[in-house]
Amino acid sequence: MSDNENRQTDGSFGHVLRTSPMDFWRLWYVGMLVSTVRWLETVAMGIVVYQQTGSALVVAMVTMLRLVPMGLFGAFLGAFAERFDRRLTLVGVVGLMAVTSALLAVVAWTGTLEVWHFAVASFINGCGWATDNPLRRVMMGEVMGRDRMATAMALDVGAGNASRMVGPAVGGLLLAGVGIEGAFVLSVLMYASAVAAILLVRSRIPSAPGSGAVLARTWEGVAIVFTDRRLGAIMAVTVIYNVFAWPFTSMIPVIGRDRLLLGPEGVGLLTSVDGVGAFTGALVLALWLSQGWHARVYVGGVAAYLVGLICFALAPTPLLAGAALLVTGFSGAAFSTLQATLVYLAAPVDMRSRILGVLSVCIGTGPIGFLWLGWLADLLGAPEATAITGVMGLLALAATWPLWRRI
Repeated sequence: MSDNENRQTDGSFGHVLRTSPMDFWRLWYVGMLVSTVRWLETVAMGIVVYQQTGSALVVAMVTMLRLVPMGLFGAFLGAFAERFDRRLTLVGVVGLMAVTSALLAVVAWTGTLEVWHFAVASFINGCGWATDNPLRRVMMGEVMGRDRMATAMALDVGAGNASRMVGPAVGGLLLAGVGIEGAFVLSVLMYASAVAAILLVRSRIPSAPGSGAVLARTWEGVAIVFTDRRLGAIMAVTVIYNVFAWPFTSMIPVIGRDRLLLGPEGVGLLTSVDGVGAFTGALVLALWLSQGWHARVYVGGVAAYLVGLICFALAPTPLLAGAALLVTGFSGAAFSTLQATLVYLAAPVDMRSRILGVLSVCIGTGPIGFLWLGWLADLLGAPEATAITGVMGLLALAATWPLWRRI
């Protein structure tokens, strides 16, 4: 065994895990690339769909389809991931997303791209996103160890949020200068680089023992969440964030164009401001966050995010809108860092993939918020609908205080 490898014993399985410290950075790189593509395509698709349909509801629904697989398959994928080589499974998932973007590039080049193509691609790529917690993040946790999990997640969230600075801006610039086919070609190249990085991962994490059926193992994970008060509270806050907070991102292209009178480049740059705040927040957390503050930062991040999105919706100028997005970015980083960390630390060691799969289901409640926000935006206007939804989120957070104070 080379000097840069180490052997860890996982008390839950009684197995020795072969890990390499560099593997964390390889997995971190994969997450950054995939997240960059997600944001690049989300902004580019949102602009094109709104140009074609003029409907904020359709824009929200196309964006929403990236979350639907989490709600449908998240818990199942968590149990499924335990049964196979996580590295090779991750290669297959990223490869599938690359093929999807390649097909979209070809269709866009022929000039026959339609809204339903975006919808299908969003759903397929959403299936890949649903595997991130039970696959890549579990691998990162096992490589880094329990004591360094919060730092690992802060760095991972920082990478994801750096992609929120780069992805939207690049998507807007490519859309304006080359066309949407250029955005999809870049996506394919980035996915290919991610696959290469995964193939270089040297750590070997054994599959979970036992031959129980996947559905039975899935239910075991769900049952633990219902019986463990801390896990249940974490999931409740996650649902509030994904129903009332996160969906506002689908309205950024709409508000940017209609209220702030920005073009594709301006919308892309405005969206990237959220990433600037998130990247900064992740760095601050990686450097100074202590375990005693985990719960406060987690819940406080959701509250600050909701206030920030209300301010964004009501902002009369691009400058003030950008300032509000800095707030949502910073607070969103706090939430995202602690979300997976708290679940990973609270879950039984031998069931981490399954519990993180349940977390994906809670994240998958986002489509409810996207549908609601899109419908309300068509009825009242995007700024008004976004502000109302943010207020509802604050009320929901206040109403569930007896639950989340247990965290």
